[in-house]
Amino acid sequence: MPVDQIGDVYVAGRWRTSGSERRTAVVDPTTEDPLAEVVSADAADVDAAVRAADAVARDWGATPVVERCRLVVRLAEEIERRASGLTETITRENGTPVAESAHAPTTAAAHLRHCAEVGPSLFAEDVRPNPMAPGDTLVQRRPLGVAGLITPWNYPLSLIVVKLGPALVAGCPVVIKPAAETPLAARMLMDAVEAAGLPAGVVNLVTGDGATGQALVEHPLVRTISFTGSTAVGRSIGEACGRALRPVVLELGGKSPALVLDDADPEVIARSILKVSMRNTGQTCKACTRLIVPNTRRGEIVDLVADVVSSAPLGDPFDPSTFFGPLVSARQRDRVLGYLESGHAEGAKAVVGGGTPAGRDRGFFVEPTVFDDVTPSMRIAREEIFGPVLSVLGYDGLDEGVALANDTPYGLAATIFSRDEGRAAAVAVRIEAGTIGINHYGSNAAAPFAGHRDSGLGVEFGLEGIEEYLALTSVHRLPRG
Repeated sequence: MPVDQIGDVYVAGRWRTSGSERRTAVVDPTTEDPLAEVVSADAADVDAAVRAADAVARDWGATPVVERCRLVVRLAEEIERRASGLTETITRENGTPVAESAHAPTTAAAHLRHCAEVGPSLFAEDVRPNPMAPGDTLVQRRPLGVAGLITPWNYPLSLIVVKLGPALVAGCPVVIKPAAETPLAARMLMDAVEAAGLPAGVVNLVTGDGATGQALVEHPLVRTISFTGSTAVGRSIGEACGRALRPVVLELGGKSPALVLDDADPEVIARSILKVSMRNTGQTCKACTRLIVPNTRRGEIVDLVADVVSSAPLGDPFDPSTFFGPLVSARQRDRVLGYLESGHAEGAKAVVGGGTPAGRDRGFFVEPTVFDDVTPSMRIAREEIFGPVLSVLGYDGLDEGVALANDTPYGLAATIFSRDEGRAAAVAVRIEAGTIGINHYGSNAAAPFAGHRDSGLGVEFGLEGIEEYLALTSVHRLPRG
């Protein structure tokens, strides 16, 4: 079934019909019923979108930053006006529990407002005296040009907006390519873009699969790429951008640790562990899915976490009490089930879950699972699962615990549990990760979010995230007179 009668791709301020014969079915992960059929845009569609963005790049970049920011705030307002529809769409296409998806429009609007608030400071006059000769230098920050934004399915609105806001404030027109599994919220976002009064061509949308994304990455008029997704795909995009000498931001995977110190408060762990490790049914790149605990308290903490996870409701994502919904697709469900089988085969003990929920014949559901007796060499301890699976590893001394936390090629996130925040902060210095929480995990739109090692390149959030869309130019001047 077609998604609607509007059109296939959003280019130069209007919906257009695509010439592509390829279509992708969008499936409700709770019922397995088809929701829509969306075009997989071809190279001609991508070319039209990029050229539309490039045609307005000079004018948008020359628009005063205060005006760009005013329009970004207008976009925030239009997103808020569509909050209920966006919430329903996210839950319908992704299976995100409504208790989670209901926050997405508000959070997206807040992020846009923050970008608009802080962005102008980057364009303030920056004059630097020359310490070695007469004269000074005017340092300018100029928009890079057309930005390609490629986003995943797990947060269909939020992960677009964290790229879109900085790009627009910086003065870069964009072409958005959302995940093939979850294009509907992105299509709704275009309605908000139009209502906000953003000039035609500043925001464009093409839907599709990896071939669509590849066409965007390789287009010669695209000046920068921002990608969130798997490390494997990120490597490929990084290689292509490297050949083109094109800036790229890669926010990739993780296998993040939650390190429990020997003085940790069990009530704090109980209160935080679901959000820290299994938010959005475990489909979160920064989820801390390796719970590293002192062996002296292992039994206590395993029992505690098992109680919390087993008590969290699984079911209809439209029920506000539901914490665990379905996974996004049959492919993702089967992938996670494969990791559960691997855990069993390698000798891990499922103290909670370990398979598929009883009595659910429809929907891409997997039991929330806590594995004990996990060793560092097991696949469930080393590879990103992207599902509701938590692996418990034990340590005997703090040095061993820190070593286990760092025993991963990734470096995205971490959490440290301790009653002593000063001690936890001292341990945080030893953890190789881009973002670390103490006794909880969250992110801050004003602070940089950056993965280390196999978790990516570049920065999102904060002034640093806006700077990723800017190029520096130094204009050297002789003394006047």
